[in-house]
Amino acid sequence: MAEVFLREGLIRNASGKAVQAWKSAMSYLALNNLELLRGKYTGYKRVGRYSIPLHEWIAVVMPTNRMTEVSTLIANKVPEVIELTTLALQLHEYQYNGPDPEGIRSKVPNDETAKRLVEALIARARSILGPLNTQC
Repeated sequence: MAEVFLREGLIRNASGKAVQAWKSAMSYLALNNLELLRGKYTGYKRVGRYSIPLHEWIAVVMPTNRMTEVSTLIANKVPEVIELTTLALQLHEYQYNGPDPEGIRSKVPNDETAKRLVEALIARARSILGPLNTQC
């Protein structure tokens, strides 16, 4: 979907879709490596009338504010995850704040840079996720 938005010139929307895709990829990686999260996230999360182990909830939901931390836990198995998570979070700022030449609200100065970053995130995510189906 991000690529379709890029072709249509909808750069901020493309950023949002690329970030959502990376969050899904992070969830996939976390679910395939739950043992790495178990020690860090103890306790339970209340969801309706159910209590779910916190590490499982984080792996499934992949809250934006936990992505950096989770990426450091997974990095031993997938080293590129930290860099791509950082890139996705920069695109997340850009999505909400738009281009910012001064670098106050976003680290992305213009739409052309954002477009290149979205393309890079998509390409790099594809290159590491394809082989993971057999590794994780």
